[in-house]
Amino acid sequence: MSIQERQQTIVELLEQRGACSYQELIEHLGVSAMTARRDVDRLVGQGRAIKTLGGVQRADAPAYWYENELSTRMARQVAQKRAIAERAVGLLEAGTTLYLDGGTTCLELARQLARKRSDLIVVTNSAAACMELCRSGGNSVIGLGGECDPSSLCFVGPDCEEAAGRYFVDVAFVSTKGFVPDEGTFESSPATFRIKQVMAKRSSQVVLLADHTKFGQRALSKVLDISEISDVVTDALTPEEDLETLCEMGKDVHVVDVEHAEVS
Repeated sequence: MSIQERQQTIVELLEQRGACSYQELIEHLGVSAMTARRDVDRLVGQGRAIKTLGGVQRADAPAYWYENELSTRMARQVAQKRAIAERAVGLLEAGTTLYLDGGTTCLELARQLARKRSDLIVVTNSAAACMELCRSGGNSVIGLGGECDPSSLCFVGPDCEEAAGRYFVDVAFVSTKGFVPDEGTFESSPATFRIKQVMAKRSSQVVLLADHTKFGQRALSKVLDISEISDVVTDALTPEEDLETLCEMGKDVHVVDVEHAEVS
């Protein structure tokens, strides 16, 4: 395959998927890591792609599809995230092993677990979640290391994916940038969503934590299929038709009352 053919293949993959990791390009093109990175660099130079940590994204995607800084995202829908996290705490039995991703709702869950529980084993690739969980010292915390993504404060990359593959958990709690009930979840950063995919496959139960603003939204890449999700915890502002769709598909739907969320 010539350079031009490889570049066109990459562009077509990005049109289909929105984003790709370098590892996906290496496997799809059958080339070395150096060659894949050089091809991406050429496309970036031509304005046909945008580099991300651990991969590449479409160049023509609207700005709202891309990942935002963690501090900015933490300030949104605070009451909803707190109420959703409270309900999630109640889903856990003593001795449960669980995974937390690096989303802001899962970060709120980490804060509440540190205050309310001391009988869990938590696996996470989020440096921020590790810091919250270690404040109490009650729960056992396993951090998945790798390259640190500054926008999400998550560890990502091949080393992190390899580490994630060593563990099985009872419950994986995941958040999302966008969620379409009859399709699944969507994310913007290929580096971070690869870990979610790995852990979802290595858990007995996947629980999506998503406030109403995530429903009906898509981002660059589909991450989890709706068939992989068993439970959805959301707030009462979520459209009734979306809740009905989930129930018809056999999902356990937990709707929280934001007004009665505990203030921390």
